[in-house]
Order: sequence, then C-alpha cells, then structure tokens
Amino acid sequence: MTTDATPEAPDAPPLVPLHCLLRAEAGPPRQAALPTGTPVWVLTRHADVRQALAHPDLGRASLYAPDAPPTVLTPNILDDPSSILNSDGPEHQAIRRTVQRAFTPRAIERWRPWVDGVVRELVDELAASGSPAEVVGALTKPLPVRVISRLMELEGLDTERLGYWSDHALSTTAYSAEEIRTAIAEFGAFGYRLVQERRKNPGEDLVSSLVLAADRTGGMTEEQITSLTIGLVIAGHETTMTSFGNALVYLLDPERAAQAGQPESAGAWQRIGADPAAAAAATEQILRTVPLGDRTTAPGQLRRATADLEIGGVTIPAGAIVAADTTAANADPQVYPPGPLDLFAPLGTPSLTFGAGPHHCLGAWLARMELELGLHHLARALPELRLATPVDRIEWRTGLLTRSPLRLEVAW
Repeated sequence: MTTDATPEAPDAPPLVPLHCLLRAEAGPPRQAALPTGTPVWVLTRHADVRQALAHPDLGRASLYAPDAPPTVLTPNILDDPSSILNSDGPEHQAIRRTVQRAFTPRAIERWRPWVDGVVRELVDELAASGSPAEVVGALTKPLPVRVISRLMELEGLDTERLGYWSDHALSTTAYSAEEIRTAIAEFGAFGYRLVQERRKNPGEDLVSSLVLAADRTGGMTEEQITSLTIGLVIAGHETTMTSFGNALVYLLDPERAAQAGQPESAGAWQRIGADPAAAAAATEQILRTVPLGDRTTAPGQLRRATADLEIGGVTIPAGAIVAADTTAANADPQVYPPGPLDLFAPLGTPSLTFGAGPHHCLGAWLARMELELGLHHLARALPELRLATPVDRIEWRTGLLTRSPLRLEVAW
C-alpha cells in the first residue's frame, strides 16, 4: 500500500511532476465513466466549466440523494453530506455568510504583516541550516500549519496528528475505507471538542468567530459547525503545502525551463525574489498551470443535475453526473495563450483553480498570499536555489486527492 509517507514501489514507473501531465484538450462536453462505473459528462472548455460551477441546477447536495449513483470508491472528508461543500441554495448561502467575512480579500490583507513574519522566520531558519537542505519539512509544510494554527488559536496542536488526520481524510488509495472512517471520526471528535470549548471561552480567533456567528444566526446545526471547523483546518494547510511544493518543482526544474524556451530559469527565480509584484504574478500563473492532483479518482469537480439543462450545446439530463475539469479549462487555448508560459504576464481571465460560483474556495486569498510571500522571500534569501535531486527521483505524496513532494532536496 502506498501512503503519503511511502514512495512508489521500486518497480512502479516514476511519477512525473504535475506540470508535466498531459491535460485533456478543451472541447465539447463528452461522456465518460467514473472509477465506480457511473456515467459522467466531462466538461473541459473554460466557458463550459465556469457555467457548470455557477449553474443553479448543478449542485453538490444531490450527489448524496437516496437515488444518487456512486461516485467514489472510498470515503473522504469532501464527501461529508453535512459539509458546506455539499449544501446548495439558501442553506449553503446561510452557512457561507457565517464565515465568509473572515475570508474576504480585505480581511486577508490585514493578516499580511504577520504571515510575512512567519515566512521570513522559516526562510531564515532554512538558510541558516546550510546547503543542502530539505525544503518540505523546513518550509512548505510548517508554513501553512503555523498560519492556520495562529488564525484558529491552535498553538500546541499535535501537527503529526493533524497530518495523519488530513492524509486519511483526503485519501483515495492510501488507506482502507475502515481506516479512513476511523481517522475522520477522530478528527470530528477533535473538532466537536474545539467548538464546545470556544463556545464556553470565546476568543478573537477564527473558530470563536465562527461559533458565535453560527449561534447568533441559528442557521447551522452542531454537525455543520463541526464539519466546517475541521474542513477549515485541513483546507487551511493542505492547499498551500501542496501548491508551494509543486511550485518549487516547477520553478527549479531545469528540463521544464529548457523545454519552455527559458534555459536560464535562475533569471525568473531571481526576479521573483527581487520584485514582490513579479512574485504575485508568478503565483497566479503557477496556480493556473500546476494542478493540485492528477485526476486519478475523478476527471473534475463533480456536480449532479437537478433539472435538464444545456451546456456547450449539449443537453445534460436531470440526474446526470457532471465533472468540471478545471485543469483542462485553465489551459483552454481560446482563453489563455498557447505556447511557452509567460510566468509574469497578468491573467486576462481569472483561473478556475479555486472553482467559481457559490462554491468558490473561501480560503483562496489566504492560499495566494502564503504562496506569494513564500516564493518571494525564499527567492530573495536564496537567489541561487536549485534542486539537489533529479526531478525523476523526487519522492511524492501519493494515494491522496492531492499530490506534492514528500521530500524535496535543494542546494544553493
């Protein structure tokens, strides 16, 4: 069995970085099948994907209706019916209003100074440790954990246990269904105790704000509050850790740079360190270009039609499953210029990495900020940074919904 802590078996073909994966070509809606055998309509064009993610007749809650066909082989935390992710319409809007004020761009910007401080501290520690170094354990993993721990006042949290819960909650093939259910139950018990404690002794943290807002509006059940709390804990560190590690592989991969007609990749890296605006632009392009996972469990974000509708000139019947392939949509040549990537070009059209419509990721701005500051300060402090391990020998976290380096040796 392969887990996040276990590299691929010696006889398994080496995994390629996610930016090297072949993407589905953007085209009309097509029919395929999920690993469960359930038929699915796959959308790949940017316009079609965006329409589907915002369409009121394509929802998540109906994926869990009694008559819904199976869509996953093993459970994971994203398939919790009580989760905000799996509610629609007025119920979803009520839950989202409870927490979204904490995640507006203006609110996130107020956190920039201390996030910046956390990044600088970790980068300085990495630089002081000397070359070579392992950057996942030193930077990409602890950064988002420290940030979400500060936001939710979880100082003292057992980070190893958090990693255990997160890996199981996002597992696809790494663990058995029984192991996943047990870990998610433990994580849920932790979240429930946390909610109860903050209700009794509220502070200035995100959990206290969430609990007080939910109690004031009365629109959320205890199960929903708990589900949202543990969901924020996972989302608050998983996306940034994954994106940061994959971004470093992308930026420091000499073969990728040569194939893209950019043999001097060091120049781009040094520009990211010299100019915060360049780091911000590169962050947007990397988030668009490098997916979080390799689509081994589903060809996109799943929705189910609650009425007949038309997308891309095709009629999707009520009850059908739809997969919105954001990875393909983010490379649609009708929207984004084909050919070598201009890492510092502004996006004329927002990417769909964090979704669109009512389920657009609440933590998108925080993830952007952490990645932007992480890349900028690392490149500023270590302008000669390079991979110390060949790309084809990188150890990957596998068997999960996301994929990123398990270890990443660097030198300078």
